Amino acid sequence: MWRYRVKQKEFDIGGVKIGGMPGERPTVLVGTIFYHKERIMVNEQTGEFDREEAERLINLQQEFSDKTGNPCMLDVVGPTEVAIKKLISFVSELTETPFLIDSPSVKVKSAGVRYAKEVGLEKRVVYNSLMPESKPEEFEAIKASGVESSILLAYKRGIMTSEARVNAIKTLLPKVEEAGITKPLLDTFVIDIPSISMACRAMLDLKRELGLPCGCGAHNAISTWVGLKERMGAQAVKSCKVAVNIAPVVLGADFILYGPIEDCKYVFPSVYAINTSYKYLNKIKEQLEF
Repeated sequence: MWRYRVKQKEFDIGGVKIGGMPGERPTVLVGTIFYHKERIMVNEQTGEFDREEAERLINLQQEFSDKTGNPCMLDVVGPTEVAIKKLISFVSELTETPFLIDSPSVKVKSAGVRYAKEVGLEKRVVYNSLMPESKPEEFEAIKASGVESSILLAYKRGIMTSEARVNAIKTLLPKVEEAGITKPLLDTFVIDIPSISMACRAMLDLKRELGLPCGCGAHNAISTWVGLKERMGAQAVKSCKVAVNIAPVVLGADFILYGPIEDCKYVFPSVYAINTSYKYLNKIKEQLEF
């Protein structure tokens, strides 16, 4: 496995360790639940959902985490301020797994971190996410909440080369430090198939230069691939999801936001295969230094 000359930082988030040299520990896998139009959502505005099915899915991810040794987290998506509190309460009572607070709305995410602080969950929370263009009030809400970890999304408007992704993170880091974020997780931004290679290149550059944990939401490349199912068949969707999720893992990603939690049964075994192979390469100390 390759080694970086720069010391690779390791963080403990709610009992889950993330970061370090590639091959030293399994990739952390993050499944998304309660996302827009997910079948378990009964009423997105009020946060009503199928509790039995949500519990089954969360337990299924945990089952595959136990089988493979890949730590897991939950990306909890809340559509409204009322909903996010209900969803956080449910998840935190059901499992000790760390969770991301996610929403298209900054107000909803801010309500989520405030609630997490009120009930003493802030050490288990990862804020998802901050960008260079995030407004001051978002940083202020995080600072007030005591949340220590956030996804930093390497995104700015315009054409995003790998170099632009690296620069976006460098621009963002001083801001998040002021907001009390001491455990940043760098997401090198995947939106479509062409962006996977640039995101992976940026990940390598950031780990080499900053030594911070890196990963991405590679599944977005498939979500935005118009016509895949019609052209290749339904079976192609799952195989392509697996392919894009393991591509960053092959290059040493510390974490992957792999998409809908339902896909855990495909993603965990495939990532486990790569991690296991690299673990043995690491043991015999065959390395490539960056």
